[in-house]
Amino acid sequence: MTLLDTYLVILAVASFANGQFCEHQWEGKFADHKVDGVPYLQAVDNVAPPPLEIRPLIVTGPSDNRVDLIFLGDGYTEAEKEKFFSDALFLAENVTDGQTFNDVAPLMNWWAGFSPSAESGVGVGGQPLDTVYGLYRDGTELRGVYYDKPEVARAACQSTDACDYPILLGNDPYYGGLGGSFTVITSSTVNGPAILRHELGHSIINVGEEYDGATGYFGVNSARTTSSVPWTQWYSEPETEPRVQRSNMPIQAYTWSLLNTTTAYSSTFTSAGTYDNYLVQFSISGVPESSDLLVQLDGVDLKWEVFQGIELDRYIYNLPFNASLAPGEHRLTFTLLNPDREGTAQLCNLEVLEYGDENERFAPELGYYGLYPTYSDRNGTTYRPTNNDCLMRWTYTVDFCSACIEGLWWALLRPLSLIDQVDQVAQASGVTNITLELLPVAQFRDVPRPSEAYTIEWFNAADSSPLSQWTNQTSALISQSIAEVDVVVRFWTAQVKIDRDGVLVQEERIAVKRCGTETSYPRRSLVEN
Repeated sequence: MTLLDTYLVILAVASFANGQFCEHQWEGKFADHKVDGVPYLQAVDNVAPPPLEIRPLIVTGPSDNRVDLIFLGDGYTEAEKEKFFSDALFLAENVTDGQTFNDVAPLMNWWAGFSPSAESGVGVGGQPLDTVYGLYRDGTELRGVYYDKPEVARAACQSTDACDYPILLGNDPYYGGLGGSFTVITSSTVNGPAILRHELGHSIINVGEEYDGATGYFGVNSARTTSSVPWTQWYSEPETEPRVQRSNMPIQAYTWSLLNTTTAYSSTFTSAGTYDNYLVQFSISGVPESSDLLVQLDGVDLKWEVFQGIELDRYIYNLPFNASLAPGEHRLTFTLLNPDREGTAQLCNLEVLEYGDENERFAPELGYYGLYPTYSDRNGTTYRPTNNDCLMRWTYTVDFCSACIEGLWWALLRPLSLIDQVDQVAQASGVTNITLELLPVAQFRDVPRPSEAYTIEWFNAADSSPLSQWTNQTSALISQSIAEVDVVVRFWTAQVKIDRDGVLVQEERIAVKRCGTETSYPRRSLVEN
């Protein structure tokens, strides 16, 4: 019996109880929260941390002025230690190399911390294995992965300075994850990077979902009404807004149904017939070949093709059709053709969306920002910024939308200083050379970007008079008549249109060191970011 067979053998019971839940269920006890007024990850338990062997993966600067993310392995035995470090490096490189977190990568460090587990893998049916953090699936279906030992994970995080965002990495080859206090992912080569991006969106940016059928919609990418939109600065046609993009969701369900060759799975829905085109979306697992499954709408083959290399893992498919659905009832049918797939082939979810008509256009193009309806598990409506631009909606997109990227900059810069370090060299002549080392963005990236820039202003702190000769210079020669200087560093990026919390400005007062003195002057920030 394969690993996936084991996962699915008790599905009939588990899916009955869980069938209509949203994807990852990271609300409730798994959401980030406080303990007696203290942030969860900072609360102290009398729990000893597991021994951690920590290795750097991608390090851009000192931990005291970077956001540190660390993979904490679960379900990796001592013999699988190198597999863990390899899995962690693959994931870190995948989400930072030219995509997703590439733009903000200079603000982040990535680490991996290994602790051996007694058993290999991730638990199923709500039962964790004998592992460090107790990761498990609620049932057997490929969706959320939860943790049974949060106090151990928290102790592990608190035992190192390299843990602002802990990522529990389960030794499991299939789709699954969770956001919240701890980001949880698996080592799936296809889905691991996609779920990591998505769950870190929850954990870092503090946003909810964008896909349909969930329960949590909030943050910079969500609006409950057309008059409370947090991304108006990104509208493509602000003069026409608010204008809701016309769409409809006639059916959406998380089925978690095992497929068999005896009886096809089918579901009916009704269309008003007043839309110009439609999309059929579904996800399946345990189906590695296109010839294994027939997908039909009203008896017509939809020509579904399997994602190459997915094997038995889960994958989400979008099938768009540039045609109108006729008014009336329709039937969507999934027929398993290969009896060898019985016991593993599973229909996870299905959805049909209809778009636009001749009078009210739906803008499907990438890069268009407006008001797009999102439909919850109870068919409630909120709004999102784009159609499918954002990985918070379409999991296999590798980038965030502009609203989320802006929120990502806010979240990462908030605890950091734009100034990494201040160095002073006092010369015998009485002049002091003060040099600033800034976060390596803008002109200080390995490859400078025209869409980013620093500006630097120097002032005599005594009377606020500008030291104009050093404007936009990271070094300034300060005469002996000046006891303190103020420096104002501003960072500009086209990815942030509104500096909501003042995170793009750093003001620093520096006591000037003199030749022959032993005094070390700490930096004194004039503005707390």
